[in-house]
Amino acid sequence: MTPDNGFKRLSESKIHQGFVWHLATAEFESPDGELFSRDIVRSPGAVGVLPLLFDSEGGASVVLVSQYRPPYGRAIIEIPAGMRDIEGEDTAEVARRELIEEAGLSAGSVELLTEIYPSPGMTDSVTTLYLATECTEVAHDRQGPEEVHLEVLRVTLAEAIAMVERGEICDAKSVVALLLADRRLRVADDTSDQG
Repeated sequence: MTPDNGFKRLSESKIHQGFVWHLATAEFESPDGELFSRDIVRSPGAVGVLPLLFDSEGGASVVLVSQYRPPYGRAIIEIPAGMRDIEGEDTAEVARRELIEEAGLSAGSVELLTEIYPSPGMTDSVTTLYLATECTEVAHDRQGPEEVHLEVLRVTLAEAIAMVERGEICDAKSVVALLLADRRLRVADDTSDQG
């Protein structure tokens, strides 16, 4: 089977142009010839970055933000993140910029965790996730009212994982980044224990 599973996009028209993304309606043909329409949010994508810090005993903690999100009408706990709103900017640089803007941290190192499709039923957006280490405090550079009023949270990685399990962290990018970071540390610990 081909990657498109035999579906064909026949046409697409822009309905609305927003600041960063736009809404389009597209016409498709299924493998058996059925015609159908879908609304699609076209997006340049986003980047999320999980700052991982270690205390003097090697205990891992993370920095999260609690930020008001208008679509949900409430604050959401998540990793620092932002849209790829500067054309051509490398995703690692977006991660570094967002970390400074939201958390007031400068990363000595950023490492790719993965890319995710946050909502494939409605958007072509790709969210690239990074792990930031060797972080130092710097002045933040918050953009917009939601960021100006966000709260920075520092919790142990174990507590952040427990918050995911209790449903206190529901944001998809944050859940994925936390679980991958936790897994990565566990694998590293297992490898060092065997060596």
